[in-house]
Amino acid sequence: MKFNLPNLLTLLRILLIPVIVVVFFLPFIWAPQVSALIFALAGITDWLDGYLARRWNETSRFGAFLDPVADKLMVVVALVLILQADPRLALAIPVMIIIGREIAISALREWMAELGASKHVAVTWLGKFKTLVQMVAIVMLLYRYPLPALPVYDIGVVLLLVAAALTLWSMCLYLLAAWPLLRREP
Repeated sequence: MKFNLPNLLTLLRILLIPVIVVVFFLPFIWAPQVSALIFALAGITDWLDGYLARRWNETSRFGAFLDPVADKLMVVVALVLILQADPRLALAIPVMIIIGREIAISALREWMAELGASKHVAVTWLGKFKTLVQMVAIVMLLYRYPLPALPVYDIGVVLLLVAAALTLWSMCLYLLAAWPLLRREP
């Protein structure tokens, strides 16, 4: 295992997950804003660790494994927090879609890697855009409070619905790319 700055940023992202949870449940008026800020900072480390790893040529197998795990853990935990704080259908359905897609595509990627066909399910521009919309939505939903003339939470709900639609679209593209291999008999 190689400990370089990109991998340390990924580990930091994982370590921030329980911090977000604890801050989210603190009985202070500032808790939602601080949990949103911590999540946003963790999201920035997601971009930064990949950028630095490529720029400094410090990619590693450990980083390639841990980075998507950290991302998925962070997103799933945040979505569960948001849903438990506001358990309504408009949130439950996109949360279910996003978490379900993450599980399904992770399994598909693992299976495709076993077949030596990882390139069929490589990250696309759509997946990156979906992630951006999803991260912004989660920050807004964690923040909760409106800003002057800006209904932050309502915008977050709409963006989460958009992220869920993009999630379904990208999942369909991944499944279509993998379909020829999925259809083959062993």
